Amino acid sequence: MAEDEEESYVPQPFWSGTIAFGLVSLPVDLYVAHRGRALTLHRVDEDGTQLRRRYFCPRDEEILSKDEIVRGHPVAEDRHVVVEDEELEGIAPKKSREIDLRRFVAVSDIDPMYFERAYLLTPGEGGVKPYRLLARTMEEEGLAGVATFVMRGNEYLVAILSEKGILRAEVLRFADELRSPADVGLPEPAEPDRDEVRRFTKEIRGLQEDELDREDLIDPDDRRLMDPIREKLRTGKDVVEPASRREPEEGEAEVIDLMEVLKKRLGRESRDEGGRDLQAWTREELYDRARALEIPGRSRMTKAELIDSIEKATGS
Repeated sequence: MAEDEEESYVPQPFWSGTIAFGLVSLPVDLYVAHRGRALTLHRVDEDGTQLRRRYFCPRDEEILSKDEIVRGHPVAEDRHVVVEDEELEGIAPKKSREIDLRRFVAVSDIDPMYFERAYLLTPGEGGVKPYRLLARTMEEEGLAGVATFVMRGNEYLVAILSEKGILRAEVLRFADELRSPADVGLPEPAEPDRDEVRRFTKEIRGLQEDELDREDLIDPDDRRLMDPIREKLRTGKDVVEPASRREPEEGEAEVIDLMEVLKKRLGRESRDEGGRDLQAWTREELYDRARALEIPGRSRMTKAELIDSIEKATGS
């Protein structure tokens, strides 16, 4: 993708359906609310060939092939119950294009600790008016919708929130995924000394700002690392590429396409046919995509191997 094409790239929805509750049916599109990190580092050898992870059996002291690896649920030390792909696929929920909004609750009733991943909801064709009506009503009443929907073979529990006229779906963690204060050894809360409370209040107000500085949300490590990377790309220093991809003319140094190398190093080529960044997907989402493409051995693949297999299967 050329630089000007990338700048004009418009994200595409990866799920479309309807929000359904009572007699209401509202068409919506789903967009990932976050993007993958722009700066990605791969492990390569001295010649620039990207390395692959392999599974090693310590008992037999050998590397296993994908066909020799299965998944198992631990029930005791060194004892597992094997779970086959067919069993997992057999319990997968039925495909649906409906977000089943089951109830409304106060936004304050949902602890942010349950929020796992955010998606933006946009109105589908013909759904602008009811979308605005739902968003406004929920925001004015301080309500959140609790709903379920099926995506890529998995059923998700989500909280639908409204903020400034925009609906957002927050995938919720389940209760057993959270640690309690007792799990991490926190003591029981006690009534603090009033003088100490006043002192802390004074210190906090001294640092209080009217709004969050967006500069605080920019990764400083990425910014610091990109400077030397750009300089190396400009000078050609430490830029490596497998020999099989080099085609220098006899007696002349290779001319390096800096933009092409930059795209490869930042992982911007890891996109599927819909233009979405595969690096931003979870392994579960990649597995579901691999299953839809009928990629063999998918259950034994690492995230990097799933991305590689999907790219090969889709020709991206």
